[in-house]
Amino acid sequence: MPHDPHLAELMREALERRTGIAERKMFGGYCWMLNGNMLCGVEVGRFMFRVGRNQEAEALTRPGAAPMDITGKPMRGIIWVDADAAMDAGLDKWLDFAAKFVGGLPPK
Repeated sequence: MPHDPHLAELMREALERRTGIAERKMFGGYCWMLNGNMLCGVEVGRFMFRVGRNQEAEALTRPGAAPMDITGKPMRGIIWVDADAAMDAGLDKWLDFAAKFVGGLPPK
């Protein structure tokens, strides 16, 4: 997954005040973990958020959101959000939404 260095820096800044966060190289790009569980990532022009299956339908109603599909089969509970739409809505709001699911998972 190629990444956008500018979006990666925006994500780092948004996450710097949060606890339990670790950055990891994954899929050829960068992902961030919350207590060892994947929370979010960046690609060229978009962010990735792990929202969980129960929140997926709600997430997909938000501007710029789309199912994550890199293999021809959508990855349930993980979504793409267009970078401009995510920034317009507030990156912290998207992170809070994803952390609601990921924060409830057992730490790894």
